[in-house]
Amino acid sequence: MESTLKGLRDGESVLDLSPRSTVSGGVEDIYGEDRATEDQLVTPWTFSVASGYSLLRDPQYNKGLAFTEKERDAHYLRGLLPPTVSTQQLQGKKLMNSIRQYEVPLQKYVAMMDLQERNERLFYKLLIDNVEELLPVVYTPTVGEACQKYGSIFRRPQGLYISLKEKGKILEVLKNWPERSIQVIVVTDGERILGLGDLGCQGMGIPVGKLALYTALGGVRPSACLPITIDVGTNNEQLLNDEFYIGLRQRRATGQEYYELLHEFMTAVKQNYGEKVLVQFEDFANRNAFELLAKYGTTHLVFNDDIQGTASVVLAGVVAALKLTGGTLAEHTFLFLGAGEAGTGIAELIALEMSKQTKTPIEESRKKIWLVDSKGLIVSSRKNSLQHFKKPWAHEHETVSSLLEAVKVIKPTVLIGSSGVGRTFTKEVIEAMASNNDKPLIMALSNPTSQSECTAEEAYQWSEGRAIFASGSPFDPIEYKGKVYASGQANNAYIFPGFGLGLVISGAIRVHDDMLLAASEALAKQVSEENYKKGLIYPPFSNIRKISANIAASVAAKAYELGLATRLPRPQNLVKNAESCMYTPVYRNYR
Repeated sequence: MESTLKGLRDGESVLDLSPRSTVSGGVEDIYGEDRATEDQLVTPWTFSVASGYSLLRDPQYNKGLAFTEKERDAHYLRGLLPPTVSTQQLQGKKLMNSIRQYEVPLQKYVAMMDLQERNERLFYKLLIDNVEELLPVVYTPTVGEACQKYGSIFRRPQGLYISLKEKGKILEVLKNWPERSIQVIVVTDGERILGLGDLGCQGMGIPVGKLALYTALGGVRPSACLPITIDVGTNNEQLLNDEFYIGLRQRRATGQEYYELLHEFMTAVKQNYGEKVLVQFEDFANRNAFELLAKYGTTHLVFNDDIQGTASVVLAGVVAALKLTGGTLAEHTFLFLGAGEAGTGIAELIALEMSKQTKTPIEESRKKIWLVDSKGLIVSSRKNSLQHFKKPWAHEHETVSSLLEAVKVIKPTVLIGSSGVGRTFTKEVIEAMASNNDKPLIMALSNPTSQSECTAEEAYQWSEGRAIFASGSPFDPIEYKGKVYASGQANNAYIFPGFGLGLVISGAIRVHDDMLLAASEALAKQVSEENYKKGLIYPPFSNIRKISANIAASVAAKAYELGLATRLPRPQNLVKNAESCMYTPVYRNYR
């Protein structure tokens, strides 16, 4: 991946630190959010003592009926609450009962967002304690529908909206955000939301959802997270004609106008928050995603989850699957449907790991990996017409026009879908994979569920129960010929929360490919023998905080090894350090 991006940077590496770079920042736990401060008393005021009425409407400090008798006296809450004193556990039980009454996932999403806006700690407690049930609600697949209808369900702004109207004033806009110590920013321009296309300003649901997972799954403090949408217009005619649309009503800005706004944004972020703030690019169109990652990878701490996060989680699944399929990484042949930012990013990281294991040039490893785009198999005869990020995958071969034909002639052992087009792994394609392999590895990664290349049921039935299957969105267990098959979910949420935490706790100032490999290896090691017996190549989400701590420790260790970490001295036990730095949502006792 780095080798591809270096070509766009005229050979500059992320390890070639600019002399203009400065190290600043550093965040203290002023709100009592981390595990290390759980037992300390907290003063629930940031600026001045207000009335208890204001305290009940501050989501960062509100505990609802869980305020103790002593706290009700101390903070002017007498009479503002019913007399009963509840517990956080009982509050959670009551809310989960209410949420489970809703039959429509979007209603559950709205209920969770309402909770986040009135009681932050209870929101995260619910999400952490019920992660497998609520993850599909606050993120994919429900967040896709939420973004499509964001204008209609919009109640209260979350995060910052930076539009072309703010050009020349972005630093001032950043200073309008109340928190000064920001560690992670997730930013989108809304042009390629999941598999749903251009949703413009309504793509804000993605940064909000991602950062909720950064906190719940990775333990990054909510006060240190900032969701941002950059609104440069939309080419979605339906939104432009929608009276409830909340964004700029104009066609998308492109070219110089677009890149000038993004450059002002990146400059302002570094100026306002320092060198160590992580900027995660999310759901940008292919042409911009690679350009931004290449341009700012050597000057900022940047990460693209669609390119790098997806690649890391898929590589982890592939490495784990080797225990079921047998053989080494280099002994397998890979075929991708989809050659966009996700597909090429995954392919490059697999080639990088293969090259590392075999100690051969990455160019040799790439020859084991083939990609199919909308025009067919990517081959050398098409090289002149290919986008720059596809060119490394143009191998010598005759023209192949369809995926089915490609499966028959390439004979891959691993089939990976990142096309964003649903039901493209047809019965014939799966059967061809099964005829070539005893245990074909099939990964249908596109989100949401409607865009998945195939369902779990189709993969198992058409392969006669022999496929090892994982998908981007969750599928229920499938019964086939008396046996129950549980499929894995190649969800980026396995990687990016722990990856971000690792960058934060080490004070990393750049992201390097070796950190992605370290995260993949750490995730693959979390798959237990019990998981393998069920055919799973990913561990259960119920252990996600432990998984994230181990990933964070591996990423931090690599940052120290590469000389990119600034938090010195290095902690002796990085796993324990990661766990102690994790946000915990239990209610604090107020003075």
